[in-house]
Amino acid sequence: MTDTSADLVILGGGSGGYACAFRAAELGLSVVLVEKDKLGGTCLHRGCIPTKALLHAAEVADNAREGDQFGVKSSLAGIDMAGVNSYKDGIVGGLYKGLQGLAKANKVTLVEGTGTFVGPNTVEVNGDRYTGKNVVLATGSYAKSLPGLEIGGRIITSDQALNLDYVPQKAIVLGGGVIGVEFASVWRSFGAEVTIIEALPRLVPSEDEWASKQLERAFRKRGITFKTGVRFTGASQTDTSVSVNLESGETLEADLLLVAVGRGPNSAGHGYEEAGLRTERGFVLTDERLRTNLPGVFAVGDLVPGLQLAHRGFQQGIFIAEEIAGLNPRVIDEAGIPRVTYCKPEVASVGLTESAAKEKYGSVETYVYNLAGNGKSQILKTAGGVKLVKAPEGPVVGITLVGERVGELIGEAQLIYSWEAFPEDVAPLIHAHPTQNEALGEAFLALAGKPLHVHG
Repeated sequence: MTDTSADLVILGGGSGGYACAFRAAELGLSVVLVEKDKLGGTCLHRGCIPTKALLHAAEVADNAREGDQFGVKSSLAGIDMAGVNSYKDGIVGGLYKGLQGLAKANKVTLVEGTGTFVGPNTVEVNGDRYTGKNVVLATGSYAKSLPGLEIGGRIITSDQALNLDYVPQKAIVLGGGVIGVEFASVWRSFGAEVTIIEALPRLVPSEDEWASKQLERAFRKRGITFKTGVRFTGASQTDTSVSVNLESGETLEADLLLVAVGRGPNSAGHGYEEAGLRTERGFVLTDERLRTNLPGVFAVGDLVPGLQLAHRGFQQGIFIAEEIAGLNPRVIDEAGIPRVTYCKPEVASVGLTESAAKEKYGSVETYVYNLAGNGKSQILKTAGGVKLVKAPEGPVVGITLVGERVGELIGEAQLIYSWEAFPEDVAPLIHAHPTQNEALGEAFLALAGKPLHVHG
């Protein structure tokens, strides 16, 4: 057994772990980064990047199928999943190579293997021990299932769905959250019949109710079936199909069942509870500065209760590195973290939903700008809108957008939210024409009392 010391030992090389490692190295700290799989974690290899590659391939398929709308004679001959997967894997591979190069350039010591936190400030890997003045736990999350629902064969999670070598003719998606609606969107664009089952009353239930209604309307037009407010009771499979039973007594059949019921914290088997870490439902509990109950031990990303988003973990990793280095970084505002669901149409938001704002402030002012008044959106043939939520006698505290490509607008929306801007602050800003950014500008013009291109 060897015992290596460093300023910082990080367990987990996903978005939060590697961001913490690179920023700490920039600040002159010695860093050991332990990862059992590949640098980049779930986001790069089994999450954000590969799913968005599939979604772009789906967009290309839709464009080919719908060319006549634009006077372009095109048609969709079929989906070559080998080609789609090659494209996807090429992107992942290139980014992975880049991360490895950054680790080397930053002189981060990479240790391959499954790490166990043995406390108070040590991680053990394959019998070797790595002791840090500070330790960061960044072991991420895993795709959850439901009690009694065994993953295997035709019952899959997003991990297996990313590597399918065929397009299912019929697919059932259990869960209408982000992962569920994104895969439903991909498979529908690829030509599959898709049914979503969601126990809660609406799709993307964590988003503003207005956004759910917009998405549901768009999915109906696309031919995506969904059943909300109904519970799953069981599933069985044969060599050729899977049957899904619902609490309503209905039975559905398909080629595949995608279990998309969320992700759980990957905390089991790492020695956390044994070392005395305070946990709840598997999540490692921290204060607002991401400190656990053990001195010098921090936790980051999906392991910590809150939004399970790669960019949240990334920023938290930077925060911890700067905290350890004594820079006293500003506490991260969870509500200010942008959220994007990349289905067709996209849903993007930052700040509070209308219901959350009412709970906080009692009453709010809202305004919805319809994309029917936006020239670029009409060129793209996308429906949707921009919803603003304003605190009484205060700034705009929530922004939600629905429509194709609106995820690219969330950066400006985040700046407006973080600025604590009043409508009158944003209304004079000039937005280039014709862009979808103008929709944000028009929404703020209207809320400031001077609406121009207002439809519906």
